[in-house]
Amino acid sequence: MMYTLHHIGYLTGDIQSTARDFCQRFGYAIESEVVEDKAQTAFVQFLILPPHRIELISPNGSGKLTNALQKKVTLHHLCYEVDDINAALREQRPYALPISSPTPAPAFSGNKIAWLMDANGFLIELVERA
Repeated sequence: MMYTLHHIGYLTGDIQSTARDFCQRFGYAIESEVVEDKAQTAFVQFLILPPHRIELISPNGSGKLTNALQKKVTLHHLCYEVDDINAALREQRPYALPISSPTPAPAFSGNKIAWLMDANGFLIELVERA
């Protein structure tokens, strides 16, 4: 299975301000509009500086994301793009615990995503290629 780094998830309390900062400081461009992801209880927006992509994530209400942000945790996850999300989940089983089933995600035009947590407690997101 080939894994391609799709993006780095960055947690922020203010997507617009953080997007402006990344664009001005580092030359990123806004790749998407802000999208509400109800499954993650968050708003998300993608920035791109080819070939790198950042997903800005802002909590929508209280929960795990809000708690992490209050603790100043801003590096949230790494996301890998895969051809077959179910095969990738099987392949990763010895290394990471699946914490969600494959689900269509609005931020990826309905492509399926799934979440895993590795032995160090770090989050890995898988997104199935279109």
